[in-house]
Amino acid sequence: MKRIFLSVFTLITFTVSAQVSTVQSVSEPEELVNPLMGTDSKPSLSNGNTYPAIAVPWGMNFWTPQTGKMGDGWAYTYASDKIRGFKQSHQPSPWMNDYGQFAIMPVTGSLRFREEERASWFSHKAEVAKPYYYSVYLADADVTAEITPTERAAQFRFTFPASDSSFVVVDALDKGSYVKVIPEENKIIGYTTKYARGPLPDFKNYFVIYSDKSFTLSRTWRGDRLVKDSLELKADHAGAVIGFSTTKGEQVNLKVASSFISFEQAELNLERELAGDGFDQTRQKAKATWNSTLSRISVEGGTEEQLRTFYSCLYRTLFFPHKMYELDAAGNILHYSPYNGRTLPGYMFAGTGFWDTFRALYPFLNLAYPSINKEMQQGLINDYKEGGWLPEWSSPGYANIMVGNNSASVVADAYIKGLRGYDINTLYEALVHGANNEGPMTAVGRAGVDYYNELGYVPYDVGINENAARTLEYAYDDFAIYQLAKALKRPQEEINLYAWRSQNYRHLYDASTGLMRGKNKDGSFQSPFNPFKWGDAFTEGNSWHYSWSVFHDVQGLIELMGGKRNFVAKLDSVFSLPPVFDDSYYGGVIHEIREMQIANMGQYAHGNQPIQHMIYLYNYAGEPWKTQYWARETMRRMYRPTPDGYCGDEDNGQTSAWYVFSSMGFYPVTPATDQYVLGAPLFRKVTLRLENGKELVIEAPKNSVENLYVQGLRFNGKKYEKNWLSHRELQQGGRLVFDMGPEPNTRRGTADENFPFSFSNQNLSLNNTNK
Repeated sequence: MKRIFLSVFTLITFTVSAQVSTVQSVSEPEELVNPLMGTDSKPSLSNGNTYPAIAVPWGMNFWTPQTGKMGDGWAYTYASDKIRGFKQSHQPSPWMNDYGQFAIMPVTGSLRFREEERASWFSHKAEVAKPYYYSVYLADADVTAEITPTERAAQFRFTFPASDSSFVVVDALDKGSYVKVIPEENKIIGYTTKYARGPLPDFKNYFVIYSDKSFTLSRTWRGDRLVKDSLELKADHAGAVIGFSTTKGEQVNLKVASSFISFEQAELNLERELAGDGFDQTRQKAKATWNSTLSRISVEGGTEEQLRTFYSCLYRTLFFPHKMYELDAAGNILHYSPYNGRTLPGYMFAGTGFWDTFRALYPFLNLAYPSINKEMQQGLINDYKEGGWLPEWSSPGYANIMVGNNSASVVADAYIKGLRGYDINTLYEALVHGANNEGPMTAVGRAGVDYYNELGYVPYDVGINENAARTLEYAYDDFAIYQLAKALKRPQEEINLYAWRSQNYRHLYDASTGLMRGKNKDGSFQSPFNPFKWGDAFTEGNSWHYSWSVFHDVQGLIELMGGKRNFVAKLDSVFSLPPVFDDSYYGGVIHEIREMQIANMGQYAHGNQPIQHMIYLYNYAGEPWKTQYWARETMRRMYRPTPDGYCGDEDNGQTSAWYVFSSMGFYPVTPATDQYVLGAPLFRKVTLRLENGKELVIEAPKNSVENLYVQGLRFNGKKYEKNWLSHRELQQGGRLVFDMGPEPNTRRGTADENFPFSFSNQNLSLNNTNK
């Protein structure tokens, strides 16, 4: 055994062999996280499209260095060489952009406040990025900038050179902003109204900033001009500058907090979360929060790179949706409503797209962090009460992007997995409302709902884009409603309705190609049909990707495809086909296409969500060893703890949740059921500390690069033959022991009775029926 310090903070223990060293234990997982993982991205090619989020889990505010122009969705890109400011962000992705952002930047020498002029060269060699702490040397200013966060506040520490012209610039950005400098209190206040997706009634992000050094200069600025005669300014683009003389190595500390409610609430947030703490105390508290949250899952017996990848992915699962609620002086929970602009009681969360995250992120929260999802469910109730609909993409109100009605899955999965203590009946009412009505925009409610309810599908030729994708997702969402209706003991007629509708996927199956295909209103299939055409009838994918989107009834899909052998051959084809594509719908190659093309995995497009579950479907057809191979292969090829470490958009924790689940050895193919489908664990040991106090230990003592196939499985000492695990049983804790080997075990998991849940197997009277 050899002990090695990775940093002044982290101690991990290694076992060293001739081939590879494996990490035996980790005491400080937060030190293994690389917040820069996925930041080497651009619009034409995503390696994650992430930014270094300096925050605490699910915090209301994040902070990030801004290398792109203020207002640009690509806030931080690894290839950049200048920083323009340190921005408070709530941004879920570059494509969605930001809301409520403002920036702070130290400068020296001449008073430079315009973003191009104040920008400073920096190097990754002089940059430290931790979940709880960020530091960088700004070469042009000769200033070292440090940040450490709380949920709604942060501390900055700027180490200045000797200068009689040291400044801090505050940029409240354009689209309507306000600043006021109050020198006698060493204080700046302001607000920003900037947002990318709206409208947001009476939206403001109020901020307060305190300096521990008195100002010798106080100015405001408007656009690109200094204002000479006023320390208070409201403009399209307002900002402030404070200045002072500094000695070499002098540290100037700022305390910053914000609120979506008022200046008074921002002050309260600052006092509650920072109080009398210095910078190092706040950093230590943030570090402890990350340690506690990440330590919910301990992994051992993998390489250092694998552990860094695991904890970097786990870090990404713990941000969105982020808290938008605050606590008043009496400790009551309240929030700004993005739907009516009022301050109202209760929880509110924002910044996530259910099209991405219903698949694995929310099931992961239900397994590992159910208490935060309970708050999120309560927030959804307020979304519905205040806006009239559940959001499918909140940013922070309704955003008109993506397809489906996947709030049904998010709500149903939480309840099916045992979450209680909130008004589930109101949420069920919201699901039924959303499932049977057109919304105020095509991404809310169900676009094409009248066609869908009458014909059983959204037609290709009626002017509704991505219609086949909508049909397939609506059918699964109807299954989720059916599951919740059963659990709530709704009237049988109501339960049956959603059971019938869950079979609507059958209308789009084209036996001549063995794939899903758009269908016209008259019942004929769209023609011509190119299964490699992206978009059109599908969303960010083609028919080879979406034909597997029958999460709830894989057995029904197997029957449509002609049985298990044909089904497996079709699955195999995804990997053996060349990565050809038709981009004519988009008029050019979108980044998701390029990421599939260059991955060398055929038509498998792991960088986008529609096909991410497909690897696990071999378990339903008696060849689970192929799931084991492709799950391990995808983890090996597609994830690294590096700036280019993802293979597409990370997307609010979803692509990271795939890795976290898969590395534990199972995956939630069908949210809104009790089951996880087995794969192949990556580590020799994983310990999941459940919120109920129980521990689930997953062991694979023979695990290695070569030993990637499951030879056998024992659960609490008993031989376990099923290809799935029960959430309810896992919540009781226990020990799963995988026997791993270098060759497939072609006997285990091949019998029908060991296959995971399919609707058709539970509801035989509904098989092969089109209503």
